[in-house]
Amino acid sequence: MDRYKVAKVLGDGTYGSVHLAEYKSSREKVAVKKMKRKFYSWDECMALREVKSLRKLTHPNIVKLKEVIRENDELHLVFEFMETNLYSLIKDRAKGLPEKTVRNVLYQMLQGLGFMHRQGYFHRDIKPENLLVTGNVVKLADFGLVREIRAR
Repeated sequence: MDRYKVAKVLGDGTYGSVHLAEYKSSREKVAVKKMKRKFYSWDECMALREVKSLRKLTHPNIVKLKEVIRENDELHLVFEFMETNLYSLIKDRAKGLPEKTVRNVLYQMLQGLGFMHRQGYFHRDIKPENLLVTGNVVKLADFGLVREIRAR
């Protein structure tokens, strides 16, 4: 984690907290998810459903997992940075989003979900907070509850 400068906490969840950070050499912004539980081996980290699925799911409408770091039994997942989420985008508005924007969000969400389903995965936690937005680009995030279609 010494290659990254952590700036602030973006969110906190059941399994971990998400921090805004930047890569020290290029100043590229990233989101770092620090898992709450300890991980005692690299295999244990790679066996996580979130890690296994995101390594296979490369799509313009799915958030990109850039790096997996295990240090001192702590697991850090480094993701591309997205500016906001759909919930934050709509919560303080007096009126709803324009129809054109809603169509765009829905189209991109369905593109990402369709790709996931074709690859054999269910997301299982679709909600506005898990749809990340930068400009006009929408990406699915938070794959902590993902399951394979063939799973029991």
